[in-house]
Amino acid sequence: MVICLQLLIKFCKVNIIRALSINTEGFSYNLYNNKMQIINKLINKATSKRLEEIEYFKKNPELVQDKVFRSLINYAKNTLFAQEHNFNSILKKYSYAEFQENVPIRSYENLAPYIERIRKGEHNLLWHSDIKWFAQSSGTTSDKSKFIPVSEQALENCHFRGGKDILAVYNDMFPDSKLFLGRSLVVGGSKQINNIDNNMYYGDLSAVIIENLPFWAQFMRTPEREIALLPEWEEKIEKMSQRTVNQNVTNIAGVPSWTLVLLKRILEISGKNDLTEVWENLELFVHGGVSFTPYKEEFKRLIPSNKMNYLETYSASEGFFAIQDDLNSPDMLLMLDYGIFYEFIPMENFGKENPDTYRINEVETGKNYAVVITTNAGLWRYLIGDTVMFTSKRPYKIKITGRTKHFINAFGEELIIDNAENALAFACKKTNASISDYTAAPKYMNENSTGGHEWIIEFSRLPENIDKFTEILDNSLKEHNSDYEAKRHKNLTLMLPEIHIAPQGLFHNWLKSKGKLGGQNKVLRLANNREYIDELLKLIK
Repeated sequence: MVICLQLLIKFCKVNIIRALSINTEGFSYNLYNNKMQIINKLINKATSKRLEEIEYFKKNPELVQDKVFRSLINYAKNTLFAQEHNFNSILKKYSYAEFQENVPIRSYENLAPYIERIRKGEHNLLWHSDIKWFAQSSGTTSDKSKFIPVSEQALENCHFRGGKDILAVYNDMFPDSKLFLGRSLVVGGSKQINNIDNNMYYGDLSAVIIENLPFWAQFMRTPEREIALLPEWEEKIEKMSQRTVNQNVTNIAGVPSWTLVLLKRILEISGKNDLTEVWENLELFVHGGVSFTPYKEEFKRLIPSNKMNYLETYSASEGFFAIQDDLNSPDMLLMLDYGIFYEFIPMENFGKENPDTYRINEVETGKNYAVVITTNAGLWRYLIGDTVMFTSKRPYKIKITGRTKHFINAFGEELIIDNAENALAFACKKTNASISDYTAAPKYMNENSTGGHEWIIEFSRLPENIDKFTEILDNSLKEHNSDYEAKRHKNLTLMLPEIHIAPQGLFHNWLKSKGKLGGQNKVLRLANNREYIDELLKLIK
């Protein structure tokens, strides 16, 4: 959302600046309406060609992905990585089989030696053009930071294009939208840009993007850069709230959990009952980073409006991957022309030494896959750690099902985040509850009892009956996961889940103690060990 003007001004520099320079406050409804019509016509003109390109890759996914593959191999053919992995052999026929044979699947740890050398000033290692920016990511609550290279091509053709396409897709769905007559409230990361040397920088991806926006692209976003990039999260929330409470905000972009913190503070400052009284033209929340399912009811409570829309995106420090292009369906369109070549590992093969990987035309719907990407920033066959399931082919649409490391499988139950969040949402609906945060882990067998799952849940609205909530959660998990159901049979392997109600602010304070407030920092939802849950239980006690 923050780069919407980049798309518009590219096509209509003079007209759009004139249109946006009119202050609508105090003007008649007709003038306001005329301004909206002018801007929307300009947007329609600016986005029509891009919508045609999206339709093309929907109909020709294999051709588009093959073109991306060839382009990546050819562009990087003179790098050190290409020399070490026999790209000459791959280039003879642009052979995918040769690519699989010569380039192993890698985690961040495997690429880290190259990245450290780039950060020290070496060139042409993973990618042909110079790397000046790195997106710093801690993943979950780990203390170890990752520095993901962000090339100029990745910024322009992936991250920025993703922002443009959000606007193109949304405007196509709502051609009479008033989105562009107000401000975009961007809830970004909490790190400042940090200088490595005079030519290299790192920060949260949102900070990297904001720093690289042209000056005119700042006109429609809020708050100003100085506040958006404040490193101290609690200070930033307060200043963002004070700055934006009296602005005309029409759309919000951010991670649901941290956005809720901001919205609740804005309500406290304003003294209003809900956000429609603060921002009467609010119509869109663009979200990603974590599942929206546990937060949906709380957003509806804060924004009780039938004109409010929620659009999910799938992006990360490594790239921008998918956009929800139909608000009646929760799955997302996989964007195939962003300079990212996709491969997929069936989860039944995950963890094997040389697992089979499938191209886009080889996947099946209804199966769980780990995502492998090769990108225009030099990430070669990189395992990003997410799992997805295809819901359709032509067009290829996905839903995020979890993380390769975020699951519980201590007893063969294979519980993934998608199972957990669907079950939690159902239990909340049936018991009139809503959830702020949660985590779960196995409770191991001992001489006195069978195993089970232990949950810590922080409710923003408590269930009417916690025992009923637990029962519904358990039954819903059985419906969503046959392995869980089998292990729960007669309590032979798994007992009924044990739920601890967390005091308000538990997860916030826990993250704060680790220096992990805000931005892309997330609570680990499911863990196959007790490291995090035992820490939290100590805080509760």
